Amino acid sequence: MWSNKSFAAFALLALSGCGFAPLYGGAQGQAATAGLDTVQVQNIPNRTGQMLRETLQQQLYTDGAPTTELYSLSVSYTINQNLIGIQEDSSSTRDRFNATAIWKLTPIGNPNQVLASGNATAMDALNVIDQQYFASNLETETVNQQLANEIAGQITTQLAAWFRAHPSS
Repeated sequence: MWSNKSFAAFALLALSGCGFAPLYGGAQGQAATAGLDTVQVQNIPNRTGQMLRETLQQQLYTDGAPTTELYSLSVSYTINQNLIGIQEDSSSTRDRFNATAIWKLTPIGNPNQVLASGNATAMDALNVIDQQYFASNLETETVNQQLANEIAGQITTQLAAWFRAHPSS
């Protein structure tokens, strides 16, 4: 039977043999972190877009603001709400939210030159609370923030991978 230490050692050996390297590790990882610090996040419309922009800024910048703005990140962000759990009286007991973001990275001053692009998706749901408007509204805000966290995490990872692959860009 494998002990935890033996399994961990074997897993590390197997990962090193397949070319695995941590995203933020080594010199290329430092290039990824430095690259993220140079991205200016453009405004994203609507309240949910503001939430995504703020979350992106928190995840991208190590010191709370870009060091030098070299790149512009534009994001198109949509959230679709679907009613599920439909009852006999046509009311729903659950709402499902699907978030989609399409992003592109361009140099500042040259928005037509797309350096990288990608998309991110996330899904969440909530139970509908009858007769309690404020509780329902608070729950919707919480779901919107959770979606923004997930989407921002995916975009940040994709950008870090691009900066790692293009350290001199």
